[in-house]
Amino acid sequence: MSERFAPCAVIPVYNHEHAVARVVAAVRSAGLACLLVDDGSSPACAHELERLAAVTPETEHLRLEPNRGKGHAMIVGFRAAAARGYTHALQIDADGQHALGDIPRVVEEARAHPEALICGRPIFDASMPWVRRYGRYLTHALVWLNTLSLRIPDSLCGFRIYPLRPVIRLASEEHIGSRMEFDVEILVRLYWRRVPLRWIDTRVTYPLDGVSHFRMLRDNLRMVALQLRLLLGMLLRLPRLLWDKLA
Repeated sequence: MSERFAPCAVIPVYNHEHAVARVVAAVRSAGLACLLVDDGSSPACAHELERLAAVTPETEHLRLEPNRGKGHAMIVGFRAAAARGYTHALQIDADGQHALGDIPRVVEEARAHPEALICGRPIFDASMPWVRRYGRYLTHALVWLNTLSLRIPDSLCGFRIYPLRPVIRLASEEHIGSRMEFDVEILVRLYWRRVPLRWIDTRVTYPLDGVSHFRMLRDNLRMVALQLRLLLGMLLRLPRLLWDKLA
């Protein structure tokens, strides 16, 4: 019997009131219910999310206070989605940087491979700041070290569909970073748990409403701390990772 497939979208939102309506419209056009996880946004953004939830079918506004970061918002959203009977969750940013037209394609990939985590492999245009571009290369190299594998071509793109069962189990058993480090950490830890990964090329721009919450010093320090944690985790798992590689 094939695994039941009931996807929804989980959108973490922090002060993206000017772009989020377009993202919600694309998600609903793809036939997905939508959970808007409001990570302590301003009153103006909260009002827009309430409005969208009121006028858009199968759209719910989950208000969190205070702001605790994207990772925390995603874990809350995953648990809420599972509690509502969904089996998979699309993660997509509220700022409009992801290719909204690719949503049906990643949903169909997840439908065909319900056991897998479907990941966007980004194709960037000229809008990407050069500092961010080179920073990504360093992160990728560290992820390859910490997985002893080249099977993760990009660990930073937040356009994914997660199978909720292994994600909820992971979040219950291990600490996952609550802010910008979330996208990298959850991917590596799911890889360590042998969750299959599949990749979809997708275009990414910088962001539709001109609002970025990446803070160069703070978030880069978080990334350094994350990579040190992952390095320790890799060393603890080294025999098994080497066995998997040889097998």
